[in-house]
Amino acid sequence: MWESRAISRLALTFAVRASRSNAGPQAGVFVPALNAAMSKYAVVGRLRIAAFIAQIGHESGQLQWVRELGNDQYLSKYDTGALAARLGNTPEADGDGKKYRGRGLIQVTGRANYQACSEALFGDSRLLNTPELLENPVYAALSAGWFWQRAGLNSLADKGDFLTITKRINGGTNGLVDREALYERALKVLA
Repeated sequence: MWESRAISRLALTFAVRASRSNAGPQAGVFVPALNAAMSKYAVVGRLRIAAFIAQIGHESGQLQWVRELGNDQYLSKYDTGALAARLGNTPEADGDGKKYRGRGLIQVTGRANYQACSEALFGDSRLLNTPELLENPVYAALSAGWFWQRAGLNSLADKGDFLTITKRINGGTNGLVDREALYERALKVLA
């Protein structure tokens, strides 16, 4: 039933959380971009769409944020050390942590991920020079779709393996209760 249908503003509003006062207006901003991204990256069918919407709902604070929150001290964790190296940031404390903070509806984080995303979306490295592009609704949605496909999350969604999806996005189970609640809500909305 959901194979060829696009998600509506109303469905997205209810799926991410109707109690948020800004859910409706924000859903209106993101619906066209999300429909394009879901189509491009084969996020089709009830299970895939519900899992995708739940994860972006949590990662973006129910569509409130497309840029990782945190002050300079918090973001410095991405600047040096093992985490910085894993993310492809330069080893010096030169601001890569802040520059390549999480952005998009699924928070693309780190220089290496920005480079890979940029190659996929634009065929060049423009995100390295202008990482703020991922704060634009179109690119926020496309980057989420790109990450979803790159991480092999469609096949996990088809199996209902929401826990592994969460771990691939988050690296752990941070926010799992909220993510699961959003998933159950999205499944009901899409029924």
